[in-house]
Amino acid sequence: MLRIHLLQQWFTLSDPLMEEMLIDTPWFRRFVGIETMEGRIPDETTILNFRHLLEEHRIAEQILEGMNQMLSDWGVMLREGRILDATIINAPSSALTEAAGRAWRSH
Repeated sequence: MLRIHLLQQWFTLSDPLMEEMLIDTPWFRRFVGIETMEGRIPDETTILNFRHLLEEHRIAEQILEGMNQMLSDWGVMLREGRILDATIINAPSSALTEAAGRAWRSH
């Protein structure tokens, strides 16, 4: 649950979106230790309750700061950003693409 909380903070994810990311993103599941889809994925209410527990005991910020400091000591820098899927797929070429390729090769 702590790793889920860290991912949620690093990527600025709501509780419902965090649950969705755990379902849809294999990297997130591996990071938190859920290796297969058969593993039990915490629902948004469980994630919310854990986050509230950390906030109630005022340790959420300390944990995040400590983890970020440890990563910094290892030379890893985290910045706010977006998760992008850069999957390369085969796609049929279009007539426009083929014409542009012929024009480029002729120069």
